[in-house]
Amino acid sequence: MNCLFTNINFGLLVIFNNDKPQVNTMIQENNEILDINFLNAQLVTIPNGEITLRDDRLKQIWTVEIKSFLLSKYAVTQALYFQVMQVCPSTFSGNNLPVETISWRDAIGFCNQLSSISDLNPCYIFNLDTDDYQFDNLANGYRLATEAEWEYACKAGTQGIRYADLDEIAWYKNNANGSTHPVGLKAPNAFGLYDMLGNVWEWCSDIYDETVYGSYRIIRGGGWCDEERGCMATNRRRSHPKSFKIDDLGFRIAKNL
Repeated sequence: MNCLFTNINFGLLVIFNNDKPQVNTMIQENNEILDINFLNAQLVTIPNGEITLRDDRLKQIWTVEIKSFLLSKYAVTQALYFQVMQVCPSTFSGNNLPVETISWRDAIGFCNQLSSISDLNPCYIFNLDTDDYQFDNLANGYRLATEAEWEYACKAGTQGIRYADLDEIAWYKNNANGSTHPVGLKAPNAFGLYDMLGNVWEWCSDIYDETVYGSYRIIRGGGWCDEERGCMATNRRRSHPKSFKIDDLGFRIAKNL
């Protein structure tokens, strides 16, 4: 895949050396500039509160307190992923399309790399030989949202299965025409977050059910090829953290306050 990104609107500003401004918060890599301030401006402060989760398969309902945190307005784009990781894994191609065909392991690797570039402490520690993962919940780097954080942020104060009419807020089977779409084109929720439903499913940090599924991680939100019933704030699905990659699965970044 030929990747040349410039004049990116969402989540990444690429400026070439002959145009480089004198801003000390910009990180130069491979003759391009990642504007950290611009990236952080895309993070929305999610207020504290609580969320009640349910799993009909497990017949469980539980309530989680949410501490205020930061969450990106948009899913990670192909442009941002390429700038940080220097690879283009996606099936579809476009600067502002959400990156997809990403495993959970790929997503946390991106978070750690972006943290290092930003001179922050990585949130994830993992052993490549054993596939053991540890999460540092006190680290100041970038991370995935927990599923409780994700659902709380998705609902944005609403109580139903969706925060608005699906056609207004999401790309799904009835309107996506067989592909992902650039982030941020549909209406945001009350917190200012885009595409929380549809376009691509999003990895969360949590294990789904270790007793039954082992290390399988949770995915949320629904994707471009899902029916209407697949795009609900309450849907919980899961898959293998390392081997599962598909063209309707991506992620967005979160950060502790």
